[in-house]
Amino acid sequence: MNDIAVPPNDAHDNSVVASQANAAAEETADTGNGATGIKSLTADEFHPLDAIGGVRGLVESMLPGTLFVVVFVITNELMPPIIAAGGTALALMIIRLIQRTPVTQAASGLVGIAIGVIWAWRSGEAADYYLWGFLTNAIYFVPIVISILVRWPIVGIVVEGLKAGFTDASRIESGATKGWTKWRQDPVLMRRYQLASWLWVGLFGLRLAVQLPLYFADQVAWLGTARLIMGLPLWAATLWLTWILVHQRATRATQPDQTEHH
Repeated sequence: MNDIAVPPNDAHDNSVVASQANAAAEETADTGNGATGIKSLTADEFHPLDAIGGVRGLVESMLPGTLFVVVFVITNELMPPIIAAGGTALALMIIRLIQRTPVTQAASGLVGIAIGVIWAWRSGEAADYYLWGFLTNAIYFVPIVISILVRWPIVGIVVEGLKAGFTDASRIESGATKGWTKWRQDPVLMRRYQLASWLWVGLFGLRLAVQLPLYFADQVAWLGTARLIMGLPLWAATLWLTWILVHQRATRATQPDQTEHH
């Protein structure tokens, strides 16, 4: 049978979602000055193409999954789409190694695709290619809901952690990150971070709600199509809406100072 974030597309969809958020965040070399992945949440401006890793990130995220669906529809057999998707992902990884460009995003996607390929091959069911994506979506869904319920919204943790400098070992060692949880004392900011976190709950929950029925109905072609649409495009849209919530709060916080100067 058949389904991250995040395609080979979900393999990559949860590779462009978390791995997709984590991996893409390291792809700045490919996209110029724009912040990528989750790092774009702390940027003054949001650039959609930069956020997903540029044109190259888009191709690496979408191409393997697209080939899997297209080849399966044409052949209605298991091995051709597996070879097409797996071979393409491997080729993209090799190209990066040859060019000596960052490989994190490509590698994370390749691992997800490899898991899907192995499961589909062992079971003999094309739909099982997407099982890994279901698991990763569920793994993201549950902790984010819990983070909201215990009033430690994941978006707040990520954004404030980035602002505090938790990605910089020297800042952590110097104690510059102390007091980074003060944002939890701001009711307005807390509400925004909780709302933004619900957006991600909606993303992962919607994927499961739409795609699981297709998986159990063994509708491989429709499932693959849904995975493509709800993979990187939906992830990028959710990231953009999250940025709006976070950035709007930051902008409003500066307005009183600007008014005082007039």
